[in-house]
Amino acid sequence: MMRAVLLAAALLAAPALAAVDKPEPALRSTPDLGKAEAQCRPNEQGPAVMVAVLGLKDRKGNLKAEIYPDNDADFLADDNLLIMAGKTFRRIEAPVPPVGVVELCLRLPGPGSYALTVLHDRDANRKFGLSSDGVGFAGNPKLGLSKPKAAAARFVAGPGLTSISVRLNYRRGLFSFGPLKEQ
Repeated sequence: MMRAVLLAAALLAAPALAAVDKPEPALRSTPDLGKAEAQCRPNEQGPAVMVAVLGLKDRKGNLKAEIYPDNDADFLADDNLLIMAGKTFRRIEAPVPPVGVVELCLRLPGPGSYALTVLHDRDANRKFGLSSDGVGFAGNPKLGLSKPKAAAARFVAGPGLTSISVRLNYRRGLFSFGPLKEQ
């Protein structure tokens, strides 16, 4: 009898113990992560950044801007991991306008330092094409064959609207990236 009671207790406790050992389910990866938080709204007060995108190669495809924490460990890190850790990540995507000034607005969680990247996804496939797409960073650092440090892509936002400009860089030759020549 005692053996049956112990076996029943062990069977009842097993699901509870298994639940303790199971990690929390991962956040489902989606290109929409961070978009709701980043969306600027008309007449909204509070911190935001207005990014003037300069040096477009053409008016095709989409633009994607992303905000990251201002440190090398988190800059360009996986968006799922950043969000699950409660760290800053914001993203917006918009078609390249056919004419006129190109600006992207992103809401921020508060005043402070952030790192920003802008991608010109010319074929709108949501992937960076090394030979065709353009990329730029706040601070407009000179690009090499590796990603820039977070400090090179940093901007400081105040309590209201902060304006910055990002010049896009495209592949030039086999091993270099740079802005297009001014026309």
